Amino acid sequence: MSPRQAFRLAAGVVALSLLAGSASAWPFDLMHLLGRDARRMVPRSLARLLFEREDQILERLRRFPPELAQPLAADMNAGGLSRETLQTLDAEASAIVELLTTKRVHEGLIRLGTLLRVPADLADPALASGRRAYPPGVVREYYAFIGSNLDKIPVVLEDEGSLELKRAELPGYWQLVATRSHEQAPVIRDGLFKNGRLVDHRTLDFRSPVFGVGSISYSRAVTAIAATWMAIWREAGGDPTRTPPRTKVKAR
Repeated sequence: MSPRQAFRLAAGVVALSLLAGSASAWPFDLMHLLGRDARRMVPRSLARLLFEREDQILERLRRFPPELAQPLAADMNAGGLSRETLQTLDAEASAIVELLTTKRVHEGLIRLGTLLRVPADLADPALASGRRAYPPGVVREYYAFIGSNLDKIPVVLEDEGSLELKRAELPGYWQLVATRSHEQAPVIRDGLFKNGRLVDHRTLDFRSPVFGVGSISYSRAVTAIAATWMAIWREAGGDPTRTPPRTKVKAR
């Protein structure tokens, strides 16, 4: 059974682990799959090094540094990333480059892998509801819907140019990803809360706008993770060759 199939079977259980309210983020198991799919977009040397440290990366991901998570969550809920938050995230990227270039490669790779949380959250419209929080239960149903439809979601490259970014360009790119998520956030509310009632995700299918947003957002998250890893890896002097073939789709 593939990881994606296993997650689909466990979607109902995963939904129970969500945090309450609109501050929830991708369920941990789903974020794990985002990282695995992102590794398929980066050079094989980097993918192998991250895979070899997957256990340590996942452990650090479970206790993601609050100094990164808190301002990121606050800004996403407020409607956009502040200059201070972008500076904090950029400082973490800079620190990872320093680790990779000063023979602390193991630590640097673990922190690089863990950084997937940043682009993943930025690409998540369920975090981008703005100042108007979703009604109770909407986020839970949204993640449950994505989990139960993973086998129908193709993982595609949203923006090919993003994989050629320089590290100095990451803050602007992160802001763009967040903006796209905010633009799509209302679709989740409209699709999962109708006539004053929460909509059961099991009543929706691939024809629902929620499926379109979820599918695009999943690929956006995978692309953004790969783009972030690549920009940092390239600046640290990592091998950018032997990148697997990719499928591209235009952003919507």
